[in-house]
Amino acid sequence: MMGRSVGLLLIAAGVLAVIVGGLAYLGLLGWFGNLPGDIRIGGERTRFYFPITSMILVSVVLSLVFSLLRRLF
Repeated sequence: MMGRSVGLLLIAAGVLAVIVGGLAYLGLLGWFGNLPGDIRIGGERTRFYFPITSMILVSVVLSLVFSLLRRLF
């Protein structure tokens, strides 16, 4: 029984990856990485980019998704 739930979890993760990949391919995720709070520092020869706000958003979304999956299984 445990193998079945792991299999369903892997299928759900794959479907989610395909959906996100399709959205990125269509250009609908162009705003991601350019949120207020993402740190960009550029000099003449160097660039530094730290997407802190984007990482917080991903963390919140993944926490919600895993919480829902845990309740379903």
